[in-house]
Amino acid sequence: MGTDLDELLKSLRVWDLPELPRFDPRDAPADPRELFTSWFGDAVAAGQVEPHTMSLATADTDGLPDVRIVMLHGVDERGWLFASHSTSRKGRQLAALPYAALAFYWPSRARQVRVRGPVRTLDAQEARADLGARSTGALAAALVGRQSEPLTTYEELARASATAWERAAAEPDAAVPSWALYALDPREVEFFQGDTERRHVRLRYVREGDGWTQELLWP
Repeated sequence: MGTDLDELLKSLRVWDLPELPRFDPRDAPADPRELFTSWFGDAVAAGQVEPHTMSLATADTDGLPDVRIVMLHGVDERGWLFASHSTSRKGRQLAALPYAALAFYWPSRARQVRVRGPVRTLDAQEARADLGARSTGALAAALVGRQSEPLTTYEELARASATAWERAAAEPDAAVPSWALYALDPREVEFFQGDTERRHVRLRYVREGDGWTQELLWP
């Protein structure tokens, strides 16, 4: 098994693209949210699959890290927004240690964006509106709840899901008290542009008061 995996790994290449975009950090805007919006739009235009998915890293009370893929719900003056059950593992970790990191990867453009900072929970009314704006399936999944709890059998999930789908269809405004909307207030934002000759461009924004400083990093 190990040999097969080794051969597969050796056969793979990254950024097998006809041309990579150029990024001159001297042209970067003062606010990282503006550059993120530009890069995000570029990824969508390039046909990047699920560009709004991101890795969310948290830590437990022992300092042990956790990471998973979640969906971006927006970027505004409060920061990067995402949602989950407050009772889930990540919800409990954020309640105990409200700090997190995000990572976006858009291989179609050889780009990454990393964001790090404190996280706060937004008000329940906004969380409910966020869930109400999503699909019936998203509401059904939220109504099932019990995220991260042990599951005895898959049939138990199937029954709970079927009941939740029925309720979601009949009550599109159904409340899910555990649903929480979070805002990561950025303290650092890094933009990475890959280069075929491995002269990657890394630009990091660091919050200073109400503004930002910029610095280049060695790749």
